[in-house]
Amino acid sequence: MIKCINKLQSMLDSTRSIDFLAPLALRLYLAPIFWMAGTKKLGAFDSTVDWFGNADYGLGLPFPYLMAGAATWVEIIGAIFLLVGFAVRWVSIPLMITMAIAAVTVHIQNGWLAIAEPSGFFANERTSAAAEKLSIAKDILREHGNYNWLTDNGSLVILNNGIEFSATYFIMLLVLFFIGAGKYISLDHWLLKKFKTLTG
Repeated sequence: MIKCINKLQSMLDSTRSIDFLAPLALRLYLAPIFWMAGTKKLGAFDSTVDWFGNADYGLGLPFPYLMAGAATWVEIIGAIFLLVGFAVRWVSIPLMITMAIAAVTVHIQNGWLAIAEPSGFFANERTSAAAEKLSIAKDILREHGNYNWLTDNGSLVILNNGIEFSATYFIMLLVLFFIGAGKYISLDHWLLKKFKTLTG
C-alpha cells in the first residue's frame, strides 16, 4: 500500500516539470480582462473621471482625475506586463490594490454574487428579489416577445455586481505575486537567467 502511495506521489511530482503552465494560464486569463477594463476607461476618460468623482451617481472619490488615470494606466500597463510575463510580481501589487478598491467602493454593497442567484450560501434579499423580477421579465418576454431568439446565445440573467469577480481576480493576482510569471514563457524568466549569467 505504501509503495502504491509513493508511486502515485512520484507520478504527481513528475508534473512539476510543466508547472510553468499554471502562472501562464493565470496571466493569459487576466491580461485581456485588465486590457478591456483599462482601454474602456481610456476611451471614455472624461466620463470615467466624472464617475470616479461624482458622489450622486458615481464613486465620490477624492482627486478623481488622478484616481481615474491611475486605475486606467495600471490596468493597461498591467495587462501588457502580464501578457509578456514582465515584472509580474511587481505589477500584481497595484493591480491587487485596484481590485481591492473596486471591491470596497463599487461592489461590496451588492454582496458576493456577480450574477443574481435566488438560493445558495451567498444569496440574500437583494438577489432573491432580482431572481423574482427576472422570472416575471421572462414570463413577459415569453408572452410578448420572441423568447427563443432572445435566449439563443445564452440565458437571461440579472447582474448583481457583487465582489465575486474582483475578489477572484485579486486571489489570482495574489498567486502570481507569490509564484511569479513562471518559467520559459515569460520575460521575467529569461531576464533573470541573463542577469544571473552576467553576475555569475
